[in-house]
Amino acid sequence: MTSATAPRRVPAVPRLIATDLDGTLLRDDKSVSERTVAALAAAERAGIEVFFVTGRPARWMDVVSDHVHGHGLAICGNGAAVVDLRHDGAGAPRFIKVRPVERETALDVVGTLRAAAPGTSFAVERTCGIQHEPAYPPLHMDPALSIATAEKLLDAAAAEADEPVLKILAFHPELSPDAFLGLARAAVGPRAEVTRSSPTALLEISAPGVSKASTLALCCAERGISAEEVVAFGDMPNDIEMLSWAGASYAMGNAHPAVLAAASGRTESNNEDGVAAVIERILEGR
Repeated sequence: MTSATAPRRVPAVPRLIATDLDGTLLRDDKSVSERTVAALAAAERAGIEVFFVTGRPARWMDVVSDHVHGHGLAICGNGAAVVDLRHDGAGAPRFIKVRPVERETALDVVGTLRAAAPGTSFAVERTCGIQHEPAYPPLHMDPALSIATAEKLLDAAAAEADEPVLKILAFHPELSPDAFLGLARAAVGPRAEVTRSSPTALLEISAPGVSKASTLALCCAERGISAEEVVAFGDMPNDIEMLSWAGASYAMGNAHPAVLAAASGRTESNNEDGVAAVIERILEGR
């Protein structure tokens, strides 16, 4: 078991909990434990908002949509969208805010990575679903809306072209995940945000300035909540900005080394209900 350590800065009265899902709130089998469900419910009864902040698209949020209780909001696609998860079971989550990748930016990034890392294949994540290239591996839970080269998928006349692009996905079959991330960030520079949350060499590319942290900051500002009043949890590089921004942050016991370095505290692993353990301590302190 990983022993928890307290963060260096703890909000006196937290007003919002921001938690990643995969590898953080969810166990490895993608379930939400009874202990975690109870902790989330107790936090909201105490007046603390809970935001799920994930790289997942909105359509993959059923795993937690029953546990959002009152507000029903989640930040998806690494900050590219804010969605209302409340629906009657027949409808899809409703997009509240979208921060898309512009077509020209997406094409520029695709061209840059093709040159910098030959063998890269791409997928395009839109509000309506995913599209990908023929060589892109079957990494996702749902079938593609269409299959073609990224350039064709991003053409202004292509099918679904009127649906916003939330992020570009780039996969390399040979590079290590961190090596691919470093190479891509150096090649793309400030033209886009490049991160990763997968154990494979799969990169997630968002519009400039779009991250979990920046969208969470916008949502908090709308509620009059400061960074110092937020407690955040995460495990992978796409969580680092959020963990650095929040007043208190916890890396999971199973977290990437860079995440352990960025967070102000550490908790147990996702399979040991590390998020619930911290929430319980917060509520005991109140």
